This record gives sequence, C-alpha cells and structure tokens, in this order.
Amino acid sequence: MARIALKQDHELEPHVLEAVQALEATGADSSTTRGLANSQALFDSYFKFYLPARAGSSVDEELIELVRLKIARLNDCFT
Repeated sequence: MARIALKQDHELEPHVLEAVQALEATGADSSTTRGLANSQALFDSYFKFYLPARAGSSVDEELIELVRLKIARLNDCFT
C-alpha cells in the first residue's frame, strides 16, 4: 500500500508549522496536517473548507462527528 510522506518540521511552511505545533501542544495527532502539507494548494483549500465546517459554521458539528464516526466504522477503524 502506498504511503504519503509526512513532512518534518523543517520542511513545513511557517503557517503550517504553527498549526502542527498547536495541534501537538494539545496532544492531538498532526499526521493529517503533515500529509496534506505535501501540496500547499491542497492544504490551503482543505482547511479553508474544513475549519469553518468543523466549527459548525456551515455544517452542524454533531453531523460532522456522526459522519466521521460512520466512516471510521466502515473502515474498521476504532479510534
């Protein structure tokens, strides 16, 4: 199975590094952020949509969480 390389701190753009450090400071996993950083355009587009959606600005947070859990369950992921 192909793997996406996760960028190291020294490879990240300053605003991406700031986001990674903020995630890691709370104990959260920064793998998705580091993987998306392989394409700056994808990273910027994804978080332009995701952050407002996750904050409940465009889609209810409860619905987002239910969808996330359903996708995890369908993929036999129990995290």
